[in-house]
Amino acid sequence: MLSRLAFAILLPVYAGLAQTARFKTNAGDIDVTLLPQSAPRSVQNFLNYVNRGAYANSIFHRSVAGFVIQGGGFKWNGTTIVEIPADPPVRNEYQVSNTRGTISMAKLGSGPDTATNQWFFNLGDNSANLNNQNGGFTVFGRVADQASLAVMDKIGTLPVLDFGSPFDTIPLQSFSGSLQEKDLVIVTSIQVLGSASIRGEDGVLGTADYGGYKYAAAGSYIEVRGSNLTNTTRAWASSDFVRGSAPTSLDGIGVRVQGEACYVSYISPELIVAQVPTTILPGGSASVVVSSRGQAQAQSSIQLRKIAPGLFAPPELKVDDKQYVSAKRADGSTVSIGNKGDSPATPVQAGETLTFMGTGFGAVTNEDIPIAGELAAKDAPLVATVEFKIGGVVAPVKFAGLTAGMVGMYRFEVTVPEGIEPGDRQVEVMVGDEAVPQTLWLPVK
Repeated sequence: MLSRLAFAILLPVYAGLAQTARFKTNAGDIDVTLLPQSAPRSVQNFLNYVNRGAYANSIFHRSVAGFVIQGGGFKWNGTTIVEIPADPPVRNEYQVSNTRGTISMAKLGSGPDTATNQWFFNLGDNSANLNNQNGGFTVFGRVADQASLAVMDKIGTLPVLDFGSPFDTIPLQSFSGSLQEKDLVIVTSIQVLGSASIRGEDGVLGTADYGGYKYAAAGSYIEVRGSNLTNTTRAWASSDFVRGSAPTSLDGIGVRVQGEACYVSYISPELIVAQVPTTILPGGSASVVVSSRGQAQAQSSIQLRKIAPGLFAPPELKVDDKQYVSAKRADGSTVSIGNKGDSPATPVQAGETLTFMGTGFGAVTNEDIPIAGELAAKDAPLVATVEFKIGGVVAPVKFAGLTAGMVGMYRFEVTVPEGIEPGDRQVEVMVGDEAVPQTLWLPVK
């Protein structure tokens, strides 16, 4: 479904937008989602050090098994360990719990407002201790993904040696009698990755395979396109469903429309696909917010309507100016338009029953079968009457409704009528008194 600048750029914290900081270490990378909404001063303080390269070649100087790994205060200068100069202390901003995978400001025991340059990763759930101690320790970020957690844990399990305070529990990757660079766990740099952003006018649309409309509806799917939307790429899997309910986030990435949580089916740095929940109210423009573990990253909007019906017609079925619709025969084979290599066209003929798939067609007669967020327990007919025409001739519809075992996917079983002229013929669909706006074609024998 990404130019490096030769000079430093100051990276301000934008209210409501999360950034990802990548700790590049000689033990692997740790990506951290910063939390400016919860700890704006602490995030800005951290970025002040990052922007001037203060943490380059810094070290993890403290490790306590199952508790924390700590850094930010010292660095390797090529021959020895030296202190990193500290800015004035930042005010304590404890809000978020010190659970596993969070990163917090280290401070002195003399008072809560004493944090400067040092930070620590929580290897375990330290909330019972650190949330209540010395005014609470300020969490300003959260490890972004499982790969980063694995690197954090790897560092946390390294052996430690006592070189005297503050290096009495320093983690080492090796040791042969005298401390060398290869022995230390070094943060070679911390990079702030590009902030998440959504494209301009076409940043949020209905899914391209089902019409790509500039509006959505309850149960329809939307595509959010942009950059740096997430660090991982994957679709939902059976393990993401809980008793048939679809996930509202994947790897911590969520989408809200009109403030309501969507069901996230696919994530990648440039594309997120999500299903709009039934709790939205149609009419007008609605906010679309992409979040990472509850922290807003990027925002756009989309128009909401009562229905947003679209048939499955992927871009690869577009030839010149004609968008063909995807149709399956009774034997499960797909009608070919002859646009793939040596594959011949296989036009349909009168009497055949074809299956079309779609989304966004609205309510079904079975009120106990949700049109969004759940695997349909059984087929459920549409409330609205659906009419198909092929080549201008009305085609009998044997079934129109939700499909069992799928999330918000509608199935239409349609018989090809007699009297259609051979050639490419238009497929027209009415849902009640509303026309499906796609212009679709089907090859007919």
